Amino acid sequence: MHRQYFHIASLLAAIAAPGVAHAQDALIRSDQLIAHTRILSSAEFEGRGVASAGEQKTVAYLTEQYKAMGLAPGNPDGSYVQKVPMVGIQTQPSLRFSGCAKDIKLDAPIDYVAFTTQEKPRIRTQESDLVFVGYGVVAPEYGWDDYKNVDVRGKTIVMLINDPQLPDPHDPARLDDSKFKGRAMTYYGRWMYKYEMAARKGAAAAIIIHETIPAAYPWLVVLNSNSRENFTIAAKDGHASDVPVRSWLRGDHAEKLLKACGQDFDQLKQAALSPGFKPVKLKAKASFTLNNTLRRMDSHNVVARLEGSDPARRDELIVYTSHWDHLGKRGNDIYYGATDNATGSAALLELGRAFSDAAKAGHRPARSLLFLATTAEESGLLGAAYYAANPLYPLARTVANINIDGINTWGRTRDMVIVGAGQSSLENIARDAVAQQGRVVAPEAKPENGGYFRSDHFEFAKAGIPALYMWSGVDYIGKPTGYGIGKMSEYISNDYHKPSDVMKPDWDLSGGVEDTELLYRIGRRLADGVEQPAFNADSEFRAKQHALQGKAGQRYGNTGYGAN
Repeated sequence: MHRQYFHIASLLAAIAAPGVAHAQDALIRSDQLIAHTRILSSAEFEGRGVASAGEQKTVAYLTEQYKAMGLAPGNPDGSYVQKVPMVGIQTQPSLRFSGCAKDIKLDAPIDYVAFTTQEKPRIRTQESDLVFVGYGVVAPEYGWDDYKNVDVRGKTIVMLINDPQLPDPHDPARLDDSKFKGRAMTYYGRWMYKYEMAARKGAAAAIIIHETIPAAYPWLVVLNSNSRENFTIAAKDGHASDVPVRSWLRGDHAEKLLKACGQDFDQLKQAALSPGFKPVKLKAKASFTLNNTLRRMDSHNVVARLEGSDPARRDELIVYTSHWDHLGKRGNDIYYGATDNATGSAALLELGRAFSDAAKAGHRPARSLLFLATTAEESGLLGAAYYAANPLYPLARTVANINIDGINTWGRTRDMVIVGAGQSSLENIARDAVAQQGRVVAPEAKPENGGYFRSDHFEFAKAGIPALYMWSGVDYIGKPTGYGIGKMSEYISNDYHKPSDVMKPDWDLSGGVEDTELLYRIGRRLADGVEQPAFNADSEFRAKQHALQGKAGQRYGNTGYGAN
């Protein structure tokens, strides 16, 4: 089976990407990017679902590619995999309201989704009081507390997505940059934070109201992502401390629910923008029943290593990451995940091949490189989280993470975007590399979408490792103004987390090639140099890095790129 896939890859290597000239001597080869993407997003790989036949084929393919390019096993045990113990939970939910909302009838998953991370065959919440808690945020640094010491233990809390978007008191047309970073989403706006806070507060269930614009994706994405088998990292206590019920409710049904209880949705949203907001107790109760089918299994990160040449620095590591998983199969539908993230997996393989070829030609980097293809990113960054908690190499000696989640398939751009810019000095190195390509770094078009918290680099940042995540910009060469934004919106609306995320006949990987070369040059500079990227003074991750570096006896900053 493994030999078969490698043979297919060899045949497809002769196919050049649309719009890109075949160039075997190129640093990053478009024909290889398209070949890997075509295979990984094919029907045979069944959408690369976690703990499925698709995972087995994907892990085998990635392993064979790493071997063929001459990269060493990334696990010190001599293998190319890191086992990630997981629990799969397939939930059949039901929800009933009483009190003022007794006439509201909802069907899952069309109207709502409900699931759990607790490893229990059945979870029930009986006649749990409903409480609207605004954004569900407790942020002392902003003088913000949506709970106001209201006891929500055993209750069902209802909250808004995103974090408070507060107008600037001096210019109401703008958002206040001193509160929740203005337009840029903070971690307080992520659904994961909201469920974590619900658990800390002892809630029985947490309902997030979905609205497409603040969530940055349509309801169908929520449905497809959460009504299938969900995964969590296996824990000795079965995640008993997590909030028992996690739920999303469509915005139009939230309006009906609140109206039935004498509340106006728009007025509540406006009230929730005030630091003086207090939770609103609804005269209604919710009863959830979650019948869960459980299974324990091992999924796998796939990892390869290129040993550094400098005896004094080869134990220092630059980690490239890209998740291999997608949503798998549901019935007769395959969620192919071509852009998300077969293209990113292809780029990771090409980066490994480029570094390996350079090493064979006598240009082995001083520091070591790790190429980490992670599992279960679509289930909450689980593979990256597991690696960060169980690193194969000391985090204190990990210099930086460079993450790839999809590559540009629409042509070359004049600009690049640093997602979540302002976190670390690693961004200065990226800016230099962008300039060397004759391009510019542009601000995020939609920082309110919270891209910084939505891919694997975030788990490295939380662990204290400076992490870089970049997107192509929107200024496309030879295309009209608005083309880039239009293509992004088109993809999110039509293909993101849908079976239609397949390779398209009009793909142009020239931009993907250029962007992947950029990531190579950033990693090359780090691997050849002595720079120690550092989190900026105002980054929430700086203290964690200080703790790590203190253990290793390292110092911050070098050659002009110390912490700001």
